[in-house]
Amino acid sequence: MTQSPPPGTPTARVQVPRQPPPRYPRIRAGLWKRSLWGGLLLWTLTAIVTYATNNTTLLPTVILLGSFLTPVTFVLWAYEQHGRDLGVNVILGCFLTGGTLGVLGASMMEYYLLHPSLWMFAGVGLIEEAAKLAALMFVLRRHTRLRGLRTGLVLGATVGFGFAALESSGYAFNAAVSMEGIDLHALLETEILRGILAPFGHGLWTAIAGAALLSLRRRNGRFSCTAPVITTYLGVSLLHALWNSAHGIAIWVSALMTGAQLDHSFFTQGQIPAPTPEQRQFFVFFSTGELIAVCLLGLLWVRSLTRRVPSWTDTP
Repeated sequence: MTQSPPPGTPTARVQVPRQPPPRYPRIRAGLWKRSLWGGLLLWTLTAIVTYATNNTTLLPTVILLGSFLTPVTFVLWAYEQHGRDLGVNVILGCFLTGGTLGVLGASMMEYYLLHPSLWMFAGVGLIEEAAKLAALMFVLRRHTRLRGLRTGLVLGATVGFGFAALESSGYAFNAAVSMEGIDLHALLETEILRGILAPFGHGLWTAIAGAALLSLRRRNGRFSCTAPVITTYLGVSLLHALWNSAHGIAIWVSALMTGAQLDHSFFTQGQIPAPTPEQRQFFVFFSTGELIAVCLLGLLWVRSLTRRVPSWTDTP
């Protein structure tokens, strides 16, 4: 039985050792470069082995590596350069959860709301950009401290790249499946093309829209759908629509240049006619030129936004 000390006896203070602050995993600098070259090497080796052995069980590996390589690389670069204070968990949530919700939401709305018409690509742009913004707001609904132009650019791009990675994997799968069986050549062409164009599409557009959304976010965490946000959303939707309709516009302009008669019923049915041999040169010139113009407009838009925060010190 323990006895308590008599009254007035000084008691010794027990020193409780301080616990060190928890350490969160950090991404080493330059990881995006290693991911780019390492992923490219793995994708190339997988494609070669698949082509040499005709082993169809490797197709998911080819599709996933090729579809996620460029988006993951750019997300890592954005995190290392401008988003280390945002946290790895937020980045992963925007890329995986935001990208998936964006794809699912866009698919549902396009299925029920869109029908073949001349304005179908405009509808696709409006729906997909709205779905990505809604996904971004859902992921950040409890992260009330996250706001500011820089934060919007980084996290908006992350959601956009997650969307692009999942969408590219679907396009690659569709390209691989043909009536004659597995078309590995079409699969590789699709992945290379979409991998090269990925930085100038969904990631770029959602970065711009996210910057407008989070730069005007209120202190209490609520999102404001003000005129600048709506205007920016409509602007990136227009870039998206022009990007998707580049082939159709090029066909129409090529027909005007060559004096050919163009059947407009193809466009109203959601189909784009193939260019004739006389139109091929005009088609390649105008379709490529429109894609380059959309890319430049998007890059200039982002550049104008970054100049507003030259030191990138806005607190999230």
